[in-house]
Amino acid sequence: MARVPVPKRLLDALSDDPPGAVRTWLDALPETVERQLVAWELTLERVSTPGGRRGLVALVRQADGTPAALKFPVPGPDAECERAALAHWDGWGAAQLLRADPDTGALLIERLHGTVSLRSLPEAKALLEAAGTVRRLWVAPPEGHPFASINGRTEEDREVLRMLGAGGWTAEARPLTEEALELREALPAEPPEEVLLHGDFRQGKVLAGERAPWLAVGPAPIVGERAYDLARLVLDRYEDLAAGPGPAAAARRRVAKLADSLDVDRDRLRGWSLYRAVEAGLRHAAAGDRRRAELLLEFAGWL
Repeated sequence: MARVPVPKRLLDALSDDPPGAVRTWLDALPETVERQLVAWELTLERVSTPGGRRGLVALVRQADGTPAALKFPVPGPDAECERAALAHWDGWGAAQLLRADPDTGALLIERLHGTVSLRSLPEAKALLEAAGTVRRLWVAPPEGHPFASINGRTEEDREVLRMLGAGGWTAEARPLTEEALELREALPAEPPEEVLLHGDFRQGKVLAGERAPWLAVGPAPIVGERAYDLARLVLDRYEDLAAGPGPAAAARRRVAKLADSLDVDRDRLRGWSLYRAVEAGLRHAAAGDRRRAELLLEFAGWL
């Protein structure tokens, strides 16, 4: 058997990690994949490229010829949370988890059409299908779950945002940064509900399937209010929105339409959308992507 290739994007994403468990996992990954293929009687078709930065996905065939996706998330709490969320949803609105190996962290998942996401649809249709999909994911979390809360996740962001918004050209956006930080304090204080959220729900994370027309993949699960999850969808295709007529009014209409279609409070959705736009914009700025950073901060200003 030829050595299983590790996608360059994953190698680059983990290249700066200090020696430790993750580097050891990465070095052993080709052999780990080969052993898993044998243990689960899978036939490798190909490794997905360019792939993601937090794991390797291989397209495989099961012993009976059924296609599937074999995923090896980067080890850590995030990997356990992804497994737990997929198991809890049990195929309801998300790709079905078929098998999991606690020793290797491998996940055997229902294969979807990786090249056909909601981004292939016109925006209005994509938002309609996205709303129908994410609604299914919002269920009560299981008892003893491993998922972080919105408060816990955003607590980690607080000092990062203060630092990123304090220097360089992003200092011009300080009023927006301060508003985002104020919203971060106020919104989690009295959450209207606590349900299991996808955590990174957007059109590109919803793929065409055989069992159902559209199913979500790649969760970064978290427990909290629906408005936080929906806020990431508000930001989708922000480049297209910015290039169109009346982008500020269009952004506000999108908030209102999504909030009303899913019975989410408009003000809370607007607040979380602004927060997530500023957070994403400042992180893009720190990574040197000024164009995306400026667009996201401009988007936040429209709200």
